[in-house]
Amino acid sequence: MLDVVLVIAATAVAALVLFAVIRRRARPHPIARSVVVSARDHTTMDAAGAVRSVQAAELTLPAAALAEIWTPMHLERLARTYWRHLSRCTLGMIRVLYDEDERAVVFLTRPFVLLRFHAPEYEMDSGCGVVRWRIASGVLVSRAGQDGEGHLQIEVERCAPVDEATARALVEVEVANFYPALASSIARWFYDATQSRIHVIVTHGFLRSLARLDLAQSVAGRYAAPDDVDSVPDPPARAPREASGTA
Repeated sequence: MLDVVLVIAATAVAALVLFAVIRRRARPHPIARSVVVSARDHTTMDAAGAVRSVQAAELTLPAAALAEIWTPMHLERLARTYWRHLSRCTLGMIRVLYDEDERAVVFLTRPFVLLRFHAPEYEMDSGCGVVRWRIASGVLVSRAGQDGEGHLQIEVERCAPVDEATARALVEVEVANFYPALASSIARWFYDATQSRIHVIVTHGFLRSLARLDLAQSVAGRYAAPDDVDSVPDPPARAPREASGTA
């Protein structure tokens, strides 16, 4: 019962502060242009209760700027930027705690762990960069989703350039094989109206914020050298995708 109350309290508080903080935040002049290209309701749930949500944005920026940040160090900083955005949106009430082998998303502090992830996995080559956190546990995760195939993933893929001086990249945030406790313990409609909706709002805000190219400093510092490419495995080979170019 305590878990359910905690979930309701955390999602309700986050919902209240999201709109106020996002509207008030002063934003520096953007270096790039970030356009969300995924539908707001691009979230599905299969018959077993597994959720998949994909939010994406097309980033248009100077080719030199993209080349400069196409490193494992900046991919790690992009990952940290996502967690920083989540904390800022909730006025610090939702925080990410770092351990050597896990990341814990908490409501204020332990023991109120909403989500627990295994340490991130990185993949990168000349055309694609991926950071993936596998879901371990947490009060937002039902028993069916603990230490399973669920994950949160950020993927950046280079697209065909606009011209010699202007590059494009597709940034995609995916949650897959996630079994929400809210949908199983209360009702799917409640999950859709709270946790799912908040996730989409936060993620769209994060994607739009990338126009500033203000990448946070990494906490773990796994890839301290900007050109430390050899230590990162390549992502699986696949055909390149085109950015949609539409909002």
